[in-house]
Amino acid sequence: MKVTEVTAANFKDMVRVAAHRLNKNAEFVNSLNVFPVPDGDTGTNMNLTFQSGAKAVNESTSDSVGELTKALAKGLLMGARGNSGVISSQLFRGFSKSTENKKSLTAQDLAAAFTHGVETAYKAVMKPVEGTILTVAREAAKAGNRKANETDDAVEVMAAIAKGARRALAKTPDQLPVLKEVGVVDSGGQGLVFIEEGFLEGLSGDVTDQDVYQPDETEMDEMVNAAHHQSVQSQLSTQDIKYGYCTEMMIEIGKGPTSDRKFDYDEFRNYLNDLGDSLLVVADDEIIKVHVHTEHPAKIWDYGQHYGSLVKVKIDNMRVQHENIIERDEEEKGVPEAPSHYGIVAVASGNGISDLYKSLGATYILQGGQTMNPSTQDIVDAIQKANAEQLIVLPNNKNIQLAAEQAADLVEQPVAIVPSRSVAQGMTALLSFNPESDLATNKDEMTAALATVRSGQVTRAVRDTQLNGRTIQKNDYMGIVDGDIRVSEPDRVQAAIDMVKTMLDEDSEIVTILIGEDGVKSEAEQISAAVMAADEDLEVEIHEGDQPVYPYLISVE
Repeated sequence: MKVTEVTAANFKDMVRVAAHRLNKNAEFVNSLNVFPVPDGDTGTNMNLTFQSGAKAVNESTSDSVGELTKALAKGLLMGARGNSGVISSQLFRGFSKSTENKKSLTAQDLAAAFTHGVETAYKAVMKPVEGTILTVAREAAKAGNRKANETDDAVEVMAAIAKGARRALAKTPDQLPVLKEVGVVDSGGQGLVFIEEGFLEGLSGDVTDQDVYQPDETEMDEMVNAAHHQSVQSQLSTQDIKYGYCTEMMIEIGKGPTSDRKFDYDEFRNYLNDLGDSLLVVADDEIIKVHVHTEHPAKIWDYGQHYGSLVKVKIDNMRVQHENIIERDEEEKGVPEAPSHYGIVAVASGNGISDLYKSLGATYILQGGQTMNPSTQDIVDAIQKANAEQLIVLPNNKNIQLAAEQAADLVEQPVAIVPSRSVAQGMTALLSFNPESDLATNKDEMTAALATVRSGQVTRAVRDTQLNGRTIQKNDYMGIVDGDIRVSEPDRVQAAIDMVKTMLDEDSEIVTILIGEDGVKSEAEQISAAVMAADEDLEVEIHEGDQPVYPYLISVE
């Protein structure tokens, strides 16, 4: 199918199919993580980031591609998680800037938008590395530009972009030796390939059966929440609500004694449309799910029974809900608490670690870390909840830093990002905080303190691999020190002991062991005893951290 003009409808299809394709393949992207640890989250981060952008596009009623790309860029920005998500958001920020005044796109406009996206993303990354998502995006855009000089068919241009991305992805192991050693391609680049292939399929209409998009129950719930936001919260008063009962039902098609009609989507939807507003109907061959605001819930359910068995029903009185919201808002309006002079936001997971951070002076703990990178919006919200005139953010993970920097640019208060890469670094930085110093001085002092601590992690290998000349067997326990795998052992305690020994030097004074969800206090005590036997002058502290993924986090200062 030839397309010489990419319309708003075309672009919505492109985003919709791309979101589905990435969602379906997120776990595969995760599996490409170089380290064989159970925290390969590139696919998860890119998927959640792109779903946020797709949701913004889906909620837009604009018939202008420029407005839709703006919505996509904003959604990606606020939903960006991890470095891969932030870079993706920057790619489409540039894409949006290139198209912002265009109602539709030509093939040349499409190619230029991808090129501008690459330029924007490269500017956002301090030290671009070859063999990553940036390389894949750049080569894909080049291929699109070459094709745009030959044709006015946007499908051909998009096909060239997708092909260029696949070719560039295949070459990433030759550009990053660690990828070749492990035998994988770049995970972020693979995620981008899925997005661009989805764009091609959505634009051409050439979607395979397995790629046909059908919202699942979670997505339906998100659409329901959006419908509520648009129809109820925008009402000026409770009396203005025309249809007061939020009514939902799930029907198992053709089942039960009341089923006496063949399901026809248009007929079904048209009937319900006359009984209320905010109607959403999602159906496949077996299930119909309905959400509608109405004055007659019983009529909705009675009608549904003609098509099958009601397996789930729900009703909420929105007038009562709205009155409760108004009352709560009135209560919260009270006298606002004055902001403090300083606020410190720390990203951490685990109740024990959160308590330790609070005891060291953190104002607000944002739950997150490996496998659960917070989004830009999450960090913005945390900054606001900290309620301070100026703030310091401790990302405690290199994959969260870019999102933190984006968040800092979006708020009014001065915010300093201290580039802590681990829980231990964040705690050490907090010890250098001085409430009497200005923001810049505190950032400098806290950043300088990061170099005084070594951070170790013990976790299980999820696959066999060769890395940095070391053979790692699946289910071995690895000791990882500041991003470098130092130890691989079948025995967890021995792995931890051997790891700590590689971290010690003549200046070492304190060893801190944080016990995770899967850790055992008696094992931590064995590790402590072995460390003290190696150097009796060392002080060893043991705390319950409750962190996921890592049975033991161990630091040396």
